[in-house]
Amino acid sequence: MTPPFPRQDDYVRVQNLRRLFDVSRPWLNRMIERQPRQILRAVDGVSFEVAKGETFAVVGESGSGKSTVARMVVGLLPPSDGEVAIAGVSMTDPRAAAARRQLRRRIQMIFQDPYASMNPRWRVDRIIAEPIRAFDLIRGEREIQARVGELLTLVGLHPDDGRKYPHAFSGGQRQRIAIARALASNAEFLVADEPTSALDVSVQAQILNLMRDLQDRFGLTYLFISHNLAVVRHMASRIGVMYLGRLVEIGGGRELFATPKHPYTRMLLDAVPDMSHTGRQRIPVQGEIPNPIDPPSGCTFHPRCPFANARCVAEVPPFKDGVACHAVHEGRLVPGMQAVA
Repeated sequence: MTPPFPRQDDYVRVQNLRRLFDVSRPWLNRMIERQPRQILRAVDGVSFEVAKGETFAVVGESGSGKSTVARMVVGLLPPSDGEVAIAGVSMTDPRAAAARRQLRRRIQMIFQDPYASMNPRWRVDRIIAEPIRAFDLIRGEREIQARVGELLTLVGLHPDDGRKYPHAFSGGQRQRIAIARALASNAEFLVADEPTSALDVSVQAQILNLMRDLQDRFGLTYLFISHNLAVVRHMASRIGVMYLGRLVEIGGGRELFATPKHPYTRMLLDAVPDMSHTGRQRIPVQGEIPNPIDPPSGCTFHPRCPFANARCVAEVPPFKDGVACHAVHEGRLVPGMQAVA
């Protein structure tokens, strides 16, 4: 049975999403060596909502589970538990299979490596036209080519670029092609998985500005995956911070940067270069993300947290008031950058 969601105006709703991977050795090896099964909790109880036309960003270090969440949201990876609903259609309920087929056209993904997501033996016009043909949006070949030219122009390329192959373009141009392909099916919801991490800083700004312009023009909804807080600062209206498969904080873009709550969020913000030269003491991110196969007990961030106590070691903090942190809930750590002794 599809679990209820409290808000009716959300376009994307994710509730208690979990994904487990069995990374055990083969059965015979485990029997001989007397080893137990090993289960990796890539995503463990993630819940969030994305309103129509907004950008919700998920940030965190590599290995935190961001990309796994993105793939489960669009249906590329089935969840082990939990529920995803887009535009009121369940992405996990078998009874909603017919409605999901109608919804597929409105959901597209922009990958981190655009070149790897394209067929190198296809010309660009065929790559962009593939969603149009797959969803039978336009019948005539001349009309299809005209639409491809419009999409190339829309993303800042020339219609004649359609006759070239992907290897003839730079990284930023390939990402523009990937965006044009995503828009070819008249998509409404785009999941961008680290879309600028492989690009130069100047090219990153161009792609981000393009994505924002397209969002304003077509009312697009974005789920933006990134490890770079400096990037999501200019893209996201709301931000969720993930650590070891769990969301530890959710807040508005400006509020999260002005008054971060969770110690992990503060550490990530301290790692962002201080371009304004405020002189504020900065604490770099210390330690490494633990092994997700054998995570720490209680709050999984406690081995790296300067505010951890015995309760943090023993109990998993509940997600309350936008943050999952015992220090914040107990008043030992107040929003901002000051700790309470």
